[in-house]
Formats: sequence, structure tokens, C-alpha cells
Amino acid sequence: MIGRFFGFIGRVLRGIWRWLDAVRRTAFNLVFLFLLGVVVAVLFRPGPQVPDGAALVLRPSGILVEQAAFEDPLSLLRSDRTPSGQVPLADLLEAVRSARDDARIGMLVLETDRLQGGGLSKLAELRDALADFRAAGKPVLVRGERFSQAQYYLGSVADEIHMAPDGFLLLRGLARYITYFGDALERLGVKVHVFRVGEYKSFSEPFTRRDMSEEDRESSRDLLEGLWDAFRTDVATARKIEPEAFDRYVNDYAGALSAAGGDAARAALDAGLVDRLSTRDEWRRMLIGRLGSGAAQADAEDGADEELIVGESFRQVGLGGYLSVVRGERARAADQIAVLVAQGAIMDGEQPPGAVGGDTLARLIREVREDDQVKAVVLRIDSPGGSAWASELIRRELELTREAGKPVVASMSSVAASGGYWIAAGADEIWASPVSLTGSIGIFALFPEFARPLDQLGIGVDGVATGPLAGAFDPRRPMEPAAAQALQIGIEHGYQRFLQTVAKARGLELAEVDDVARGRVWTGRAAADLGLVDQLGGLEAAIVSAAKRAGIEDYELVWPAPRLSPTQRLLRSLFDVTGLSGGAVPATPSAFGALLGGLEDAAADLLRWNDPAHLYVHCLCESP
Repeated sequence: MIGRFFGFIGRVLRGIWRWLDAVRRTAFNLVFLFLLGVVVAVLFRPGPQVPDGAALVLRPSGILVEQAAFEDPLSLLRSDRTPSGQVPLADLLEAVRSARDDARIGMLVLETDRLQGGGLSKLAELRDALADFRAAGKPVLVRGERFSQAQYYLGSVADEIHMAPDGFLLLRGLARYITYFGDALERLGVKVHVFRVGEYKSFSEPFTRRDMSEEDRESSRDLLEGLWDAFRTDVATARKIEPEAFDRYVNDYAGALSAAGGDAARAALDAGLVDRLSTRDEWRRMLIGRLGSGAAQADAEDGADEELIVGESFRQVGLGGYLSVVRGERARAADQIAVLVAQGAIMDGEQPPGAVGGDTLARLIREVREDDQVKAVVLRIDSPGGSAWASELIRRELELTREAGKPVVASMSSVAASGGYWIAAGADEIWASPVSLTGSIGIFALFPEFARPLDQLGIGVDGVATGPLAGAFDPRRPMEPAAAQALQIGIEHGYQRFLQTVAKARGLELAEVDDVARGRVWTGRAAADLGLVDQLGGLEAAIVSAAKRAGIEDYELVWPAPRLSPTQRLLRSLFDVTGLSGGAVPATPSAFGALLGGLEDAAADLLRWNDPAHLYVHCLCESP
């Protein structure tokens, strides 16, 4: 009886196993067939086409950047933060300039709703490319559901600006407000030791003051007024309105709303800032009427809106598809110009794309220097600075490249200040946008001391040392006077080193550099007047200048970038496949969320600082 029972149980278990095995094999085969179908579809899918008379459609999604930064998908998931899209400026510039001379492209259509900004100089450079497109006799049409200040500045150069009937255009001007922790830290008993040279070197002030210093207030006011004047002039000129009319709209927005009966869209239309109010379907019908109907190609890289790719649409090609076509048609040249990107804070060691690692960028510079095919180097800088050690490491490699006979041209993006300017000093020539932020020639060190809070908690720190500097930089203990004296001497020497580097590079006397240094930030236009910048212009002008210095006319641009590790490449691929890497606009955070997010980012930046001597050339500045 027992034997029959166990025999029955055995037959049941074997049957279950055979059933599970069949299910497993079926599932495996289905997955295999699915993957095979995907591969076949990709291999035999027709490539993108550029129809005659088509519009190049740009729907930039996210923030304009010089180089897409690596965002660790796992950390994003852990932090419950929405990834923000990143749009390389170079891709947009390449597409617009290629389309300008492409007989197949008859119009450019720009939809700005997903654009989140990216620095005034980047917007101005793309705006200039759109103006060149128009100058070739091809119209530019822009539409937004509503316009932020950055979106409108970019779109204001268009032939026609459309906005949704329920939209709004709010031009607020520029502001710079900083959170100061000085009183809070003092109440907590935290002492922050600051060593600096330059009364305008304001980076440490949030940790030592409760308000803005008069020097920083003066410098900030001059900067913002210079940038806003450029914004105001560009918009008024493009829209053919008087600057005073523009000022009235900005400074008395409530009055403009009241005159339009509270209708924000009508207020913008009455002020001459937009041309037409149109719904999505009206916009699409208008484009079909001008361009003819055609199948819309959904381009994931463009963040295409489903509303515009379902049903009948107009003859068009998106950014990703167009670039793949024109790059495939382009003939390869024997000579190359390497464009290296220095974006983000400058840190010691190795860093991934989107950050500036001293060792990483120095290695890239060496590689292009030793590549016989590369005839010139353009360094595109979008950095507020950081580690003094890493900045000098990068500058020296640029200097060695020049000594090897290869021209080096620096091109300043939104910010190339402090350490960003230090590395620019290694170039033969410096180009900047009129609205770039640069200068901030100064140096500082910042060291926190937690001895008093620990004592109040009843935590003691005691021990022995063999000398006055042994354990001197332990944040649990009061700073030794000998250590403070040594650090200040090092800061003074570092500042003189900075001045000497700039003076040698710019052909100036030390006193002349000191007059425009002391940590003060300048616009690109002011820096050109002061002799800190050679020419005003964008990346394309810098590349042309590098080619001229190298004596070449036919060349190919290459963009060497830091290599991701195999794990990072796998994570990025998986992230892209799942569709989590962009496309949707992140929700606007609440005011409280924005405050906490800003504090979190500021703390994360401080934790990443890793200069071996604790000396930093960084400006507390960013482009509006």
C-alpha cells in the first residue's frame, strides 16, 4: 500500500516536471522568436528618407548640453527622481546648418514645449543657426503650447510664432538669489574655515554669511544687466518692436493681462510677441497646406509627440533621421579636427561623460595629440571650474599639444570661469559668446570644523601626534593655527600661479591681470574688451579658426569622449530600451521640492570635490 502511494506521488511529480519543462521550452522559444523578429525587423527596416520639399522638424526634449552626461539608471531608480532629457547642442547645430544648404529641405519647424533650457549662450548659438537658415530664403515656423523665457528666446527669431489659445508667455527677467547658511551653521556650532584671494571670489560666502556681500552684489548686478540687455535687444530686433514696448510687457505684465481681459495668450499677441494663436490640429492643417501631406516618421530621438505622428501629417523628417542620412552621405576626409568637451565641474581623477576628470581629459588630449590624422584641437568648455590640480593638469596637456605643432582653440559655451578659464589659457586662441560667463580668476579653500557640535553631544576626540600638522585637517578637531597659516600661504601662491598663467597666455603684465581678476566674473563681451578673450563667436567659428591655423580646408570633425565601463554601457542600453532615458518632460517640482532638491544637489557637489591639496578654482555662477 505504501509502495503504491509513493509510486503514485512519483508519477504525479514526474508529470508536473514534464509539464513545467514543456512550459519552459515554449516560453524560451517564444522569447527567441520574438527577439529574432526584432532583429529581422531592424535589419530589413528601410532607412530614413528625406522627401523633397520636406520640413526639418526639431522637438528638443530636455536641456541643451555640450555632451550627454551618464546618469546611472540604478541611482535614479533608488532616488525616485525623474531623469531629465539631454539634447546635445552640436547635433542640433549640425542638422540646422546641413538643412540650410540641402535643396530637399524647404522649411524648419520648431516645437519648443519639451525644451527645458540650457544656458543663454547655447540658446543664442542655436538661435543664430536658425537665423542663418532663414537668411538662405527658407522659413522657420515655431509653435509652443506656452513659452518659458528660454523657449521664447530661441523661437523669437522665427518667421512665424504660434501659441495655443490657452497658452501664456511670461518673461520674468533674470535674477540671482542664493541660500546662505552662515547663521545656521554658527548656531549648530559648525565653523567653516575659508581661505581665499579676491574680494569677488564669492563661492564660500553661502557658508559664512547670511546675505550677499556688496562685492558679489555689484558683480551680479553688472552680469545680469549685461545678459538681459542682450536678451532684450535680440528679441526686440527679431520681432521688430521697440525695446520700450518689450520693457512695458515685462515690467507691467499685470497691466498687459488687464488690457487683454485676463487672456494671457491675447496679451502676448497684442504685444506683437507672437503671430498666431492655433490649436494643435490647426497647426497641423496649416503645415499640411504649406508642405503637402506625407507620412510622418516617428523619431524617438526627437521626443516626437504622438499627436503629430498619428494620422495624416505633413512632409517632414526628424532630427535623428535627418542626421543619419546626411552623415551617411558625407564623404570621409583624410584630415580631422578633434572637438573635446569639458562640461561640468572639474575634478581630480577619472570621470564619465558629462563631467571633467583631470586624468580623463588629459588622456584624451594626449590621444588626439599622438593621432597623426588629427591636425587641430578645439576644446569646448562649459564649466564653472573646480579642482586647481586637475585644471593645471589639463592646461599642461594643451600646452604640450601646441608645442607638438597642433593648434589648440578654446570655445567657451555658457560658462568657462575660474578653472574653466584656467584650462582655456592653454589654447592658442579663445573664442566666447557675448553672453558666456568667464573670468573668475581667483582661488579658495574651504574646510569645515565640527569640534563644537561633537562636544555639545558629549563626544570627545583625543589622541597624540608627532607634529603640528599631523591630524591637522581632521574635521572633528579645531584647526591648528599652523595648518591655517600654511593653507593661506598656499592659497596666495596658487593665486599668483593663476595670474602668471593668464599673463603668459594673454601677453599681459601681472598687474593688468590682477586688475580684472580677484574672482570677478565677466560676460564674454566684457572679457573680450579686457583682453581675456580673443574673438566673439560660437563653436563653428572656433572650428573654422582651428582649421585655418592648421592650414587645412577639407576636414572631418571627430568628437572623442570618455569611455564608459562595460557595466555602464549595459545599464545605459537597458535604460534606453525601456524608454526611461527621456522623451517625456519631467513634472515641474513643487516649490518645497525645488528647495530641497537644490540643497541636495549643492551637498552632492561638495562631496564630489576631491582636489588633493583642497585648493579650488570655482565660481558660484551659472548661465541663466
